[in-house]
Amino acid sequence: MVTALTFVLGVVLGTLVTLTSVGAGALGVTVLLMLYPRLQIRDIVGSDIVHAVPLTLVGGIGYWMIGEIDWTMLISLLLGSIPGIIIGSHIAPRMPDRLIRPFLAATLALVGLKLVIS
Repeated sequence: MVTALTFVLGVVLGTLVTLTSVGAGALGVTVLLMLYPRLQIRDIVGSDIVHAVPLTLVGGIGYWMIGEIDWTMLISLLLGSIPGIIIGSHIAPRMPDRLIRPFLAATLALVGLKLVIS
């Protein structure tokens, strides 16, 4: 049953990420936490990130092919994100779940609030 629900989550996330760019992190981690409550947060986050890479690559190629990319913004995002990813991937395995959970909850709450207010 959990495998089938995870498959459905993948379909929903693939669609949402391609349409809105929201989903892989915000929705994916939340649902994965409910489907796999015994996994450590870092395992869920790591699995979700590894899932997001090919997902966003395929979506990104689609947007590139139709000419819907702001290259200046993309380069600026990459210049900031790549060092952040390196730092985060070194810190996350050393952090206990009890510290990551509140940070993740606050991040998801802020994203949700921003989406409601916008």
